[in-house]
Amino acid sequence: MITIIGSGKVGGDAALFSALKQLDDQILLLDVAEGLPQGEAMDINHLLSEQGIDVEVRGSNNFADMKGSNIVVVVAGSGRKPGMTRMDLLKINASIVKSVVENIKKYADDSMIIPVTNPLDPMAYITYKISGFDKNRIFGMGGMLDLSRFRQFIHEATGHSRDSIRALVIGEHGENMLPLPRFSSVSGIPLSSFLPKEKLDELVLNTKQVAGKVIELKGATVHAPGNAISAIVESVVRDRKQVIPVATYLDGEYGYSDVTIGVPAVIGKQGVEKIIELDLDNGEKQVFEKAVKSVKDAILSVEI
Repeated sequence: MITIIGSGKVGGDAALFSALKQLDDQILLLDVAEGLPQGEAMDINHLLSEQGIDVEVRGSNNFADMKGSNIVVVVAGSGRKPGMTRMDLLKINASIVKSVVENIKKYADDSMIIPVTNPLDPMAYITYKISGFDKNRIFGMGGMLDLSRFRQFIHEATGHSRDSIRALVIGEHGENMLPLPRFSSVSGIPLSSFLPKEKLDELVLNTKQVAGKVIELKGATVHAPGNAISAIVESVVRDRKQVIPVATYLDGEYGYSDVTIGVPAVIGKQGVEKIIELDLDNGEKQVFEKAVKSVKDAILSVEI
């Protein structure tokens, strides 16, 4: 069973995309708001019924109902409002995530946990520390969403098929993210063969800023994060061993320890099966270092 804690727009979309991909025959939506997960489950089941998809989505307000879950996605928490940074949410959401993780320990102690709540990287660290789970079982959704945005900007700039584009974004899921044109390509051809440096710099900046733009225009980001969650879940469930940037705990990789931040990793049935260490150039290292410092400062500012 897949459990998604937090049944707002992103949680609902994560359940919908996971059900459409038939990633499990049971998906549980959990939320403290009475009626919300039940109503969301009903709505999704009606869609699945028309599609002929035999996945049962349930809604509940009882954490005990997640017993036996293989994967738990944590979306619970306050969302970003226009003008807010992800770090503005830190203290609001830290206490929520702590409480949620305590319940996961109690009822689903064999599960893998995918934190989504912002600010993502500190929340993934809190999840790892509070859960006491092995580090391979905690991996936050951040870079997968960021690379989808980077990929769209590459598509718009080149005019080439989205299917032929590969993109990579690491670092903090926030203001210090690190889109990597040097490790991005179109049909295996380096991106620099298609676009000049000035344009690449523009795409990087756009990728960093676009979430705020979407929030300004429609109030929240919904479909892209919901899909990104389901893509990570799919790599676990189907043991696809995709290389996906996830927020995971570093223990010496990239020269850093005791921090959770976005890096490329092989995601399969064991969770984070391998962290891939890229040979970053000096400029990339500086941005990554800044991201690590930002996340460590955030971690120090909350009690764990």
